[in-house]
Amino acid sequence: MTAERTPLPRTELADLLTDAAQSVSAILTTEYSTAANRSYLHPVLGALSAGPRVACELADQLEGLIEPRPATPVGLFTLASYAAALGWLAESLAELTATVGQICTRAGIPTEPQDPDTAAPGGAEQDGEFDFAFSALEVAAIRTAAEAAGLTPGDYVEVLSESLLAASRITDACMEISSGLLEDAAYIRGAASEHAWIGDGPDNLPTLVRSLLARVEATG
Repeated sequence: MTAERTPLPRTELADLLTDAAQSVSAILTTEYSTAANRSYLHPVLGALSAGPRVACELADQLEGLIEPRPATPVGLFTLASYAAALGWLAESLAELTATVGQICTRAGIPTEPQDPDTAAPGGAEQDGEFDFAFSALEVAAIRTAAEAAGLTPGDYVEVLSESLLAASRITDACMEISSGLLEDAAYIRGAASEHAWIGDGPDNLPTLVRSLLARVEATG
């Protein structure tokens, strides 16, 4: 037999979504100390270290929302929003983790540092292309960072570019998740009551649920 509980007022439900939004956005401001020989991973290590902790916290909070199951429309709306946010975050963190693993493999972790003179055949030609893309000051900085990482400058630029792209993707995901949670929190606060407003149209679904459905339809 399912236990019953007093439904949470919409202000508290909205606060739960707001708190979750702040936790997700905080992932993007987390700093993580990066050794010089792993400097190419700096763009992603903050999110990689903070993301799983935030996901675990949201999962614990979601369990509290599920048991016992909300009995009001606004409670179910909050549950759906929270679950969508957690699922989206978990998927994004899984993609980030996989990408970081690929970067590490490409960089040779945990192998011994490579000799820059022998790591890549035809290095002179590669360096010529590399020099063309950057100023002399940038080239010097990249060569220094690459040497510390045991990579050729060209390889260093490649893994750093992959790291920056992964950081951009997790940033976009966290911003969209946070924004969606805040929109749903505002929607709940503006509801007439805890029991009335949900209808049959898509506009009555949580923001992130609508976003996920739109993505499915776009790729269908």
